[in-house]
Amino acid sequence: MSTSSATEKKSQNLSLFLGCVAPNRYPGIELASRKVMEKLGVGLHELKGASCCPAPGVFKSFDKTTWLSLASRNIALSENMGMDLLTICNGCYGSLGEANHALKHNPEYKQKVNEKIAETGLEYKGNVNVRHIMEFLAKEVGPEKIKENVVLPLDGIKVAVHYGCHLIRPSKEKEGLGSPENPRFFDDLVNATGAKSVDYEDKLLCCGAGGGARSAFLEATLKMTEKKLEILQKEGFDCIVDACPFCHLQFDSGQKELNKGGKNYNIPVLHYAQLAGLAFGYTPKELGIQMNITTSPAFEEKIAALSQKKEA
Repeated sequence: MSTSSATEKKSQNLSLFLGCVAPNRYPGIELASRKVMEKLGVGLHELKGASCCPAPGVFKSFDKTTWLSLASRNIALSENMGMDLLTICNGCYGSLGEANHALKHNPEYKQKVNEKIAETGLEYKGNVNVRHIMEFLAKEVGPEKIKENVVLPLDGIKVAVHYGCHLIRPSKEKEGLGSPENPRFFDDLVNATGAKSVDYEDKLLCCGAGGGARSAFLEATLKMTEKKLEILQKEGFDCIVDACPFCHLQFDSGQKELNKGGKNYNIPVLHYAQLAGLAFGYTPKELGIQMNITTSPAFEEKIAALSQKKEA
């Protein structure tokens, strides 16, 4: 096999790192990701034996070597498969990507972690990359190919894109994605489905949940979440589209938690793979959208109307 063929094979076959939140709380995100990537000709392969990423906000703060060792173990599993590692979560992307960057650029760290993971029969070599599904779609697939696979243009769907923190920062490790202050790649991929990504106030504001804050300070995190929800509800957005199961949890479950206090939020929350899946012709049920906590009959009716219009 030529070098170019081997590179192409590697880029179109990825190990899928599921993380913790998606399989345990939102399996529809995994389901949609698999369907969309298959439609685009990208093979996703199970990363057997994977563990938590682990979240750097917790582990890295206490013991950097332990964090790097746990992260490098997951990367080493993907290296053994000869594939780049794909995440569907911003937090996992941040942790594994940052660890991979640190290990590739610091021989001392690499030696330390290999001494640790040698006990499990693994060795970190540093010969694969950590990819995020949005980063991969932006760089390797592109909006035009998304458009080519659209069979149900999502015309009239007004989308509030939520980038999330770790998808675009730290910027020095996220090359080729444009400005972290004014990113557009996510918006472009949304617009490729026929839906319309509309800018809004505080678009790049954190969802509020990261760094263990949701578990320790729920009320404080919900105040951050509500700040965005107030803007989106006032502006009449049809849905929030994110790229991270944890942001997804905060916006989806957060609406229910806020509603217990007398609020009335019902903005549906979709992972990008679910939005693209709708445009590719899959039903909401096939994409696991019904597993969300927050539902919106108005959004469901819009999707149904688009489908009926196509069939007519």
